[in-house]
Amino acid sequence: MTDLSKSMMLAASGMQAQAARLRVVSENMANLDTPGFRRKTAAFEQVFNGGRTDGTVRQGRIRLDQTVLPKLYDPSHPMADAGGYYEGSNVNIIIEMADAREAQRSYEANLKMFEQSRKMSSAVMDLLRR
Repeated sequence: MTDLSKSMMLAASGMQAQAARLRVVSENMANLDTPGFRRKTAAFEQVFNGGRTDGTVRQGRIRLDQTVLPKLYDPSHPMADAGGYYEGSNVNIIIEMADAREAQRSYEANLKMFEQSRKMSSAVMDLLRR
């Protein structure tokens, strides 16, 4: 595998991982007001082939944020207990917006790297054809 194709493979794996992260963040944002919803977090892990890493990453296991769910008072809510409280969501929209921005920018950086590697590879192929 050439260095240029390896750099395109690394960039592509980064884009896939950031796209997966953005899906998790989007799901969190969509469930901001869902009672009992726990925020999800996604970590990345390196890919190993034959005991060695090639530098690529993928989304790891999705975990639930274990912070305490807030108790909200609304006796008319269908999920309210005898005291009138129900568990809200532990999603913080500010954190989710920051995570979404970071994932978007990381995706864009990987896309630029992919495009540059593709252009260089194409230029090398043009030179070899002459």
